[in-house]
Formats: sequence, C-alpha cells, structure tokens
Amino acid sequence: MTLPGVLLLDAAGPEASALATAAAARGHAVHAAATARAFEGYGPELKNLLAGNTISDFTRPDRAVQELAAYARRHGLRAVLTVNEYLTELAAHLCAELGVPGNAPGRARTARDKAAMAEAFAATGVHTPYTVLVRDADGLRGALADPRVGFPCVIKPAAGAGSAGVTVVSSPAGAAAAADTARRVTGMYANGGDPHVLVQAYAAGTEYSVESLTQDGTTTHLAVTRKHLTGGAKRIETGHSLPVRLPPAVQTAVYREAESAIRATGIRHGASHTEIMVGDDGRCSVIEIGARLAAGQIGLLIQHALGIDVWAALLDVALGRPAALTPTAHGHATVRFVTSPRTGWLTELSGFPVVGPGVPFVRRRAQAGGLVHEPAANTHRLGSFVVTGPDAGDVEERADTLLRQIRIHVEPHTTPRRPGQARPASTSAIAP
Repeated sequence: MTLPGVLLLDAAGPEASALATAAAARGHAVHAAATARAFEGYGPELKNLLAGNTISDFTRPDRAVQELAAYARRHGLRAVLTVNEYLTELAAHLCAELGVPGNAPGRARTARDKAAMAEAFAATGVHTPYTVLVRDADGLRGALADPRVGFPCVIKPAAGAGSAGVTVVSSPAGAAAAADTARRVTGMYANGGDPHVLVQAYAAGTEYSVESLTQDGTTTHLAVTRKHLTGGAKRIETGHSLPVRLPPAVQTAVYREAESAIRATGIRHGASHTEIMVGDDGRCSVIEIGARLAAGQIGLLIQHALGIDVWAALLDVALGRPAALTPTAHGHATVRFVTSPRTGWLTELSGFPVVGPGVPFVRRRAQAGGLVHEPAANTHRLGSFVVTGPDAGDVEERADTLLRQIRIHVEPHTTPRRPGQARPASTSAIAP
C-alpha cells in the first residue's frame, strides 16, 4: 500500500531536516515548498531525501495556498507541516483547503501576528502583560504615559521572531530608538517594515516555555523548558534546559495558562510553544505563543531527555493518526548557544566540543573571516551544542564547562579586513 505523501513548507534548518528525515524513514514521500532562493541553499543530503519540490512565492499567501493545494492534489500529499513560524498561518489555510488536519484558519493569524495575539489573549482572558499597539510618536508617548505600562517596559515588533527588534526600555529616553529598531524588523516574507510596534508592560520573573502537542483539540504538554537569557536591554536566549520540575501548584498554573493561549489562538492540530513568565509569587503571564515546534534544538532535547520522538508525533498528528507521547526516558538535556562578545570580524572560533557520549549534537554556524554581531537576535548565534544525561546537575555543569572551553576572538568592526579574510560567516552542521 502506498503511504500518503507529506508537504513540508520550507525544509531549511535542523528542525525541518529532522522532520523530513523522520517522514522519509517511515516510508512517506516528502515534498518541499520553498522560495527559489531558499531551495538553492538546500544541501545535497536534503535534496536527495526529497521526492519532489515546488517553488512558491510566500509573499502572496492567497495565491500560494491555491498553487500548493493543486500541487498536493497532483502528488497525493495528505499532510502539511512546517516548523517555520512565518508560514504557520499559510499552513492552516492550506490544510483547510485540502481538508487535512490543521489549525483554525480564521484564528491562525493570532499565533503569528503579536498584535492580533494580544487582542485574542485579552478577549479570552489569558493572563498576559498589558499591551498597546502604537503607530507613531504620539501613540508611543501615550502608551508610555499609561500607568498600566510603566517602566521598565518592552517595545517589540508586531510581526518579528527570534527576539529580533525586542528591547527592554528602562526610561522614556530610550523609547523612540527602541521603537525605530522594532519598525525596521521585517518578517521573512514581508515586503517592508511595519509602522506598528507593541509597547508591553514588563513581566518580572523567570521565563519558561511549555512544549505541547494538540490533536483534535486535546493537548498534551511534553515538557516545561527553562530559558537561559541575557540581561540588559536585549534579552537574548543563551540556552534551554528541560524538563523543569516546578512546584505542583506552579506547574498546574503554567499548564493552565498555556492551554488558555492554545485555545485563544485556534491551535487544534500540531505543536505549540508557549512562553510564560513566572513571578516570585507564582503568578504566570503568557508572553507569546507559536503554532509550531520550538526552535533552538528543543525537539532534540525532548527526544534525548524524555524519549519522545517529536518528529514522528508531528507526522502522526498531521496525518490524523494517534501520536505516541508517553515518555520512555527520564533524563535531562540542555543546549548552549555560542555568541560573540562584540560586533566585528571573527578571527578565531575554536575549542568546540565534538559529538560523542552525552553530546549528541554540535553545530558551528560561523567561520573565521566573517562579520559577527554582539547578540541582538537569535540569528546572531555562532553555534550550539547539546548535552544530555541522567542527572540534571551533572548535565548543566558539563555544558557550562564545555562552553568555557570555546575560544572566540573578534577584531573591532572598524578594523579593515585583511587579505584572505573576506569569507562570510557560514553554517555547517556537525551532527548525526
């Protein structure tokens, strides 16, 4: 019997590659939809894995849905998947067009556009920081004067991702510059910046994320992840660790808020990643939600720490089959992200760990000669590695030790490039 084929919207990146590999290993023909530029960047291993591909213009979503639906019907594709946050709304509409399991298309925008998300949260009673959508300088001044916002506050783009353009502002003096930074952020498939920005009350506490899978409206929470973050104006992720063991009452509250956010944004079939701030008093505030599997190797962490094959589970949900979500392991896993201490020319990046026992994944994203940045977004990472094991304390200590062994040297950005150093930073994966 021929198994149904799978359409993957944008197969770039380690998460998409893992999903495609899992589907192909189970005998499904995997097809990819991508922009022409993205497809050119696919490596030979990924291209050889694909049974077919189609070039699509994601900047025209209505047309893309019709063209991709026709392609899926021609090739017998009965599942639509994406791990690209910018394509989750398109995926919901395509699933509805094909009549396959997917999220509510009428509410899919609320899990992608942060202004729509804030409105959905407010309308459905999700506990979230007070948020104001502003367009111009007058609106910004009005938002900052609102006692429900106060200082510090957060200014961020409505359609960004990966912490790009997000600034914690401690006084009115930095607000205008932060708003300009947010406006300059464009979505992956946008044709220009968005004049709207969000001004949000600051939620103090410890940030976690809840990794969940919903099938036919029933949600299973796979893990709570602790987020390692920088301080200051730019709160950039430097690592993730899971599973977190929270006090029972706090964990119940965290799950309750995650489920409220999932319902508010119409997530009925597929993964979700809900970021939640837990205050010292145990109160929970939902920062935002994504209708996708978390990036930053969290899927791999779940697989190694809990024994749950999230890639197979995502495929089963997309095909309408029962997903296996019961943990078969009880370990711990963490990822560390390697970042540059300053902006400039990278002259040395060495001492990376190697794949081996307890280190299942190492990825180096930069090489000497490239321009690197002091982290202001998750895209500024130089690399990452994963550490796993049975004991949380031992795993975290080993990860910190390995991180300290990495040597980074960066020349100031004002220093001209020397001959032979004109190579751009590049990405290379070192992982099974």
